[in-house]
Amino acid sequence: MVVGEVVIETDIVVIGGGPGGYAAAIRLGQLGKSVVLVEKEELGGVCLNRGCIPSKALIHAAGEYAKLSRLAGIGITLPQGDIQFSLTAWQKHKQEIIGQLNRGVRQLCEKNGVTIVCGQAVFLSSDRIGVETGGDFETYRFEQAIIASGSRPMIPSFLSVDGTHILDSTDILALTEMPASVAIIGGGYIGMELGMALARLGCQVEIVEAEEDVLPQVASTFKKDVLRHAKQVGIHIHTGTRVENAVIENGRVQLHVKTMPGNAYTIESEKVLVTIGRVPHTEDLGLVQAGVQTDERGYILVDEQCRTNQPHIFAIGDCTPGPALAHRASKQGIVAAEVIGGLPSAVDSSFIPYVIFTEPQIAGVGLTREEAEQRGYVVKVGQFPVRANGRALATGEAEGIAEVIVEADSHLLLGFHMSGPDASNLIGEGVLALEMGARVEDIALTIHPHPTLSEVWLEAACAALGHAIHIVNK
Repeated sequence: MVVGEVVIETDIVVIGGGPGGYAAAIRLGQLGKSVVLVEKEELGGVCLNRGCIPSKALIHAAGEYAKLSRLAGIGITLPQGDIQFSLTAWQKHKQEIIGQLNRGVRQLCEKNGVTIVCGQAVFLSSDRIGVETGGDFETYRFEQAIIASGSRPMIPSFLSVDGTHILDSTDILALTEMPASVAIIGGGYIGMELGMALARLGCQVEIVEAEEDVLPQVASTFKKDVLRHAKQVGIHIHTGTRVENAVIENGRVQLHVKTMPGNAYTIESEKVLVTIGRVPHTEDLGLVQAGVQTDERGYILVDEQCRTNQPHIFAIGDCTPGPALAHRASKQGIVAAEVIGGLPSAVDSSFIPYVIFTEPQIAGVGLTREEAEQRGYVVKVGQFPVRANGRALATGEAEGIAEVIVEADSHLLLGFHMSGPDASNLIGEGVLALEMGARVEDIALTIHPHPTLSEVWLEAACAALGHAIHIVNK
């Protein structure tokens, strides 16, 4: 500390203004605490500005564009001539969405008494942080702190992201011209989501995945329609294949790859997108000065109340072990805020839903059949094909399947999983059912509106009981 330095006192500092950080700050404000929220870039974090929201805007645009070719089948004829997609115009649309959400987050913070500071935060000790704000350096003394520093893309050491030829997920969403071809390293959910969107917009896409299958954490039942659709839009998937290095020549990228048996070949494309995962952003926070411990991968270890090994310092979101999901971070942020506010709060649920915005969408919550059986459950499984749903057929989106996992004796619901149209919204019913400890009869006896996609859960539940109406029961 510099002699004469002015120290600003506050109850709590929150480091990071992403979905977890701003949710924590707002909840703390509601609880009457003085809060300083430090964000080095834009409020909303990666999710709002460079991840979830812009990527889903692109995926939606690609879906709408792809539908145009099917309109003749439902009686709609468009004027003759080529239909164009403008990435430049889409960028304007994207920025309008981001701007509106940014302003909303800022207004909510301000209305709840949160002080927003734009700068890079670093711990100076276990009760102080320093914030570099455009040439100035401010010091804050706090009673409690919440670390919500997020994550960043994982980049292999042999690749150098230049934003022109070799891109990360942020770069690809900032392009103003559609590349003719893209090779994607990584066949997880980010690679598959963006790859399918680019392919539907006319880009030639090749996906290189080191595992034996893309979306390795998803059961084959739910990704078979995704793989079929990927093939239909011209995506070439290389599984069991590792990238050895990348060479840029004459404005194109040559990926030198090798299959597991040892066959080597080259994939050439205009651009390369790296989507092999994310790593916690914790290395430059001064955690040593604060006495906060991390594991060997840089994640901050926390308990169910989001406390670190320093009881007055909390950590939430992608910088902690667990799935890197915005809704998980938001829940942790609210829990941390309520614990600080003296309320009995904890992250005491394992029911964290996941959604993959491929075509069709995939979503799930709770145990899969394999996981349930590995834990010793005797299970019943109820399945219902989306093609048997009237609403899905009427809208021309009838790919996929809905599945419920049920404990055989008690009929307790253990899991909901689905591939199909609007699975991202439909999974909410499953999350609520699991949280309430519902039995399969609770779904089967609930009147679902017709004709809607939500009826797939009704039919899957009835199938588990052996009396589904719109399929032949096994």
